[in-house]
Amino acid sequence: MNPSTPAAERRRWPRLPLAIPVFVRGQVAQEREFLEFATALNVSAGGMLLAVRRALPSSAQVSLEIPSAPLAALAALPKVARSLRAKVLRMQHAQGYNLVGLKFSRPLLNGHARVKPPRRKLASVV
Repeated sequence: MNPSTPAAERRRWPRLPLAIPVFVRGQVAQEREFLEFATALNVSAGGMLLAVRRALPSSAQVSLEIPSAPLAALAALPKVARSLRAKVLRMQHAQGYNLVGLKFSRPLLNGHARVKPPRRKLASVV
């Protein structure tokens, strides 16, 4: 494969490059449950890339909790997803952290529909 040739995109949803604090909870092998603070580096409807110190094995199940400001709990705001379940797809070590690719148990979209780009109107040749 030629490194200058871009690979075909296989992701179902576009990723948003965001830095979001996340608490990760899970259990590795026979160890006790762990709770660790991490940072989501990018997020899509189907998953996220997480920077975390702990090594997580592939196919491990984790719970994610996105902390919110106290004001959000008091205000009459629409309900948003703050707790998510996910599965570890891959892990890569990078500069003291582990970059963990996660797939959400359920996409963050209503009806599990894939986002489709708007259709372009075709011009008539007549």
